[in-house]
Amino acid sequence: MAKFEFSGWLIQWLFAQEMFQFEWDAGNATKSQQKHDVETNEAEEVFYDESIFPLGAQTEPAVAEPRFGALGKTFSARHLHVAFTVRDGRVRVISARPMHRKEKMSYEQAIREE
Repeated sequence: MAKFEFSGWLIQWLFAQEMFQFEWDAGNATKSQQKHDVETNEAEEVFYDESIFPLGAQTEPAVAEPRFGALGKTFSARHLHVAFTVRDGRVRVISARPMHRKEKMSYEQAIREE
């Protein structure tokens, strides 16, 4: 399982965006749907969740390109974990899946503390 480290700039960047631009190709557009039954539009919706919970930068396993994680809800209240990178200001979703039980508990606790 990936591990993440807090990243202050990521929080500022996420909350400063009014609109996000996304980058999809044949590989990343279908992977989450095939593996986790998460559509591309659902993965994008997480970034518009006012209570998005950035996990930070991925520290393990090591990756060549910086990766980040975030927990959030879709417009239909589906709880998702999204792994992504940022390329030229555009979000490239690497994977999106339903949150595990512990992730959902952390997300819900963070919302209560706001």
